[in-house]
Amino acid sequence: MMATKLGGEGLIKELCNGFELLMDKEKGVITLESLRSNAAAVLGIEDMKEDELVSMMREGDIDGDGYLSQMEFCVLMFRLSPELMEESWFLIEQALQNHDDELVSNNNKNKSNSSIS
Repeated sequence: MMATKLGGEGLIKELCNGFELLMDKEKGVITLESLRSNAAAVLGIEDMKEDELVSMMREGDIDGDGYLSQMEFCVLMFRLSPELMEESWFLIEQALQNHDDELVSNNNKNKSNSSIS
């Protein structure tokens, strides 16, 4: 439902916003400490136990560096919410296609501008 309301680009923006709210501003990643200190305010999960936070970090930490990058965070959010994943696949593809279309359009404009000069 949320994915449908937001659209592909809106969903990606919301995930990016969530990441930025949870991340350690100096390191640019989500650390256990930043998750612990920001989770209650951002996610409304003040009752989450330490072992649950650690488990969440481990589950999302694909590269094993002890932190969650923006990509790892987004993947984790989709894994934790199968409904979100199902609803949003086509929206993400649509957003990526729109981005590709913009790149092609910009490249065509640049080519036509360079052939004029």
